[in-house]
Amino acid sequence: MIPISDDNPTLRTPVMTYLLLSLIAFVWIFLQKAGLDSTALARSVCEWGMVPGELTGRAPLGFEVPLSRNLQCIVDNEPINIFTPLTSMFLHGGWGHILGNCLFFWVFGNNVEDSMGRLRFLIFYVLCGLIAAGAHVAIDPTSPVPTVGASGAISGVLGAYLVLYPRVRVNLLVPIFFILRIFSVPAWLVLIYWFGLQVITGLPQLTTIRADASGGVAVWAHIGGFVAGMALIKLFENRNYTAQRTGWRHRLHPDHP
Repeated sequence: MIPISDDNPTLRTPVMTYLLLSLIAFVWIFLQKAGLDSTALARSVCEWGMVPGELTGRAPLGFEVPLSRNLQCIVDNEPINIFTPLTSMFLHGGWGHILGNCLFFWVFGNNVEDSMGRLRFLIFYVLCGLIAAGAHVAIDPTSPVPTVGASGAISGVLGAYLVLYPRVRVNLLVPIFFILRIFSVPAWLVLIYWFGLQVITGLPQLTTIRADASGGVAVWAHIGGFVAGMALIKLFENRNYTAQRTGWRHRLHPDHP
């Protein structure tokens, strides 16, 4: 199931959502060379990705993690490591990774921004991303594997959307016997289903020596970000904006819940 839109127009232009999407695209194209240069991609992930074991000091220095056929990422203790929970939010491991993240952010981010304002939304987004990174480090503190992706921060946006607009209709693209169909379902159904998948995927990692972080942000970052978004939204929500949105939506759709 792929969300492609929602029945939830915005009152204000979601400038911060556009800026964050543009920054993610800029980093992918110009720093990571759009994945076309494997050396540049591996170097960006190694240098700016978050390595839990580097932050905790529990990964052995000099340990080599293969990133591609002839490239390894070496565990170090450089001062820049402390900033990687932030820098890793704007990096991705491949086209599928970045397109999936950006699609979810495009569908759900504008409404969350519209409910709190631009500056609050930026702080909220970054804070959810940092909490998501912390959740991954807590689950896998010895991992020498670099993790990247906006998934943790975007998961926070999804959690906020669930609290704010659980009954808004979301349009899903669903393949049925090789035919793509569009279905409209309540947001709560989409988001709880998504969160449930993360939990089901993440539970086995609690019994393994090291969580699998290949392919981007580990699943417990998704869970941590989502829970953070649900917990923080009422602190960041601008109630005047939310009231305006609710009244406007009811005028447009008198029978809408």
